[in-house]
Amino acid sequence: MEIEKIKVKGRRKIFFLPFYFCLLISCSYPNNWIDSLPKPWTLNEKQISEILPQFYQHYPNFYDRLKAFALWQVGKPYEVFKLGEEAEPDPDPIIRLDVSDCTVHVLTSLAFTQSTSWNEARANMITIHYKDHKPSYKTRWHYTSDRIQENPYTVTITKELLEKDHLEKIDITLNRKEDGSEFLDLDWTKKTTVHFIPHEEINRELLSKFPDVCGVALVKKAYFKMGIVVAHEGMVIDQKNLIHASSEYGETVNIDFMEYFFREEGPLFDGVMIYRFVPLTH
Repeated sequence: MEIEKIKVKGRRKIFFLPFYFCLLISCSYPNNWIDSLPKPWTLNEKQISEILPQFYQHYPNFYDRLKAFALWQVGKPYEVFKLGEEAEPDPDPIIRLDVSDCTVHVLTSLAFTQSTSWNEARANMITIHYKDHKPSYKTRWHYTSDRIQENPYTVTITKELLEKDHLEKIDITLNRKEDGSEFLDLDWTKKTTVHFIPHEEINRELLSKFPDVCGVALVKKAYFKMGIVVAHEGMVIDQKNLIHASSEYGETVNIDFMEYFFREEGPLFDGVMIYRFVPLTH
């Protein structure tokens, strides 16, 4: 979500030598290892730390590992507003794997994918989730549109996917409501211009231009009056499926993006911003 506090469907015979058969099976079912693991929300920090190095062994490539880790979380219970600073005004954990909302799913996937222990993942989350790399409510990246415009690890590629005249834009002051008050008590507002892909331009051809794994931020115009652009976010994999922590399903799900976005009554959202994931530099 834009802001964590809103997180508001003629046969041919083929013969294989045993080696090639095994190779084919391995390539065709890359998630077999993931499916063999206990689910992350059933494990403690020590057990997670024991499994994390194995992700590097099975998926040396960062983006393959990110996709695999996101898929591992499918089925995780949905709860909203579940990351904090472990201190007032938000005492929730800095990182967790027991529950997710939409932003928690994206950021925990990104942090754990680049870690070989729970403590390293926690440190990576601090780097990813805070503007000054220090846990503080006021310096957290509360707004997804702000994060993907400014955060070096989740970078918008929206304007690379379509010509400018096919995009929509909104000039907005983030965190400022129509009456001039702040939506969140941050002592912070930001005037910005946000470009997004309108729902009329979203189709299978557009998805074919996406990276194999990327982030999607879902725009809701009704939120503009509250100083908010994005109502929900998730990860698109293989130019087809959306992995996201869903309040509708009550858990993290892996579903067809187009079937999720377009319903019989019309599109769920007014548009999308697309962003790429960038590895941390240590």
